[in-house]
Amino acid sequence: MNSKIIEKQYAIALRKKAYTYSEILREIPVAKSTLSLWLREVSLAKQQKQRITLKRVEAQKRGARRQREIRVQKTKRILAEASRELGHVSARDLWMIGIALYWAEGSKEKEYDGRVVGTRAEFCNTDQKMIQVYLRWLQQICKIDRESIDFSISLHVTSASKLGHVQQFWSDVTGFPLEQFQKVQWKRHNPKTKRKNIGNSYNGLLIIAVKKSIDITRRIRGWNNPTNTIYCRVD
Repeated sequence: MNSKIIEKQYAIALRKKAYTYSEILREIPVAKSTLSLWLREVSLAKQQKQRITLKRVEAQKRGARRQREIRVQKTKRILAEASRELGHVSARDLWMIGIALYWAEGSKEKEYDGRVVGTRAEFCNTDQKMIQVYLRWLQQICKIDRESIDFSISLHVTSASKLGHVQQFWSDVTGFPLEQFQKVQWKRHNPKTKRKNIGNSYNGLLIIAVKKSIDITRRIRGWNNPTNTIYCRVD
């Protein structure tokens, strides 16, 4: 008997056993178009169709899991390579990082009628890593002692029941005692948001202020002077 006829009969037999096309092709190495032609008139019972659908769904899930594993491993590799590229962070590196952070998220002096009105140094954010870097910058670069650092939490009223958890969270993040997180600013508006840090992951906004710090604010302003070479060129 012709080998193609044998293969066709075998393919039909496997299909009637609820084999998927992929499974049949692993047994019979022919073109998928050929297999489709062979099987186009093969009718299946409802139970057989269900088994094939189930197998297809399971195969898709396996594929999705495999792709997820690949993404996780790729992410780990990228993070490791990036960490090696960064290497040691020097005091000057930290200085420049802090300047950029404050420039983006810190309070600035205001001008009114040609007069510059001073303000105390204030920085606010929700990102715990950014908070930690900023506190390190304040203490190591700006030489601000811990007693001069003041905290307050901006929290939505809908999260009032988790206030204790939020206070403990920021105490753990910063390494400062729990009693320094008693100041709370309650937000009462009802915004529509696309933020992901809601629900259990929502810990409000932490505001870090330095007491009697108008001179510090002006010093930072000098570091951020537009005439500095940082804005003009990259060596």
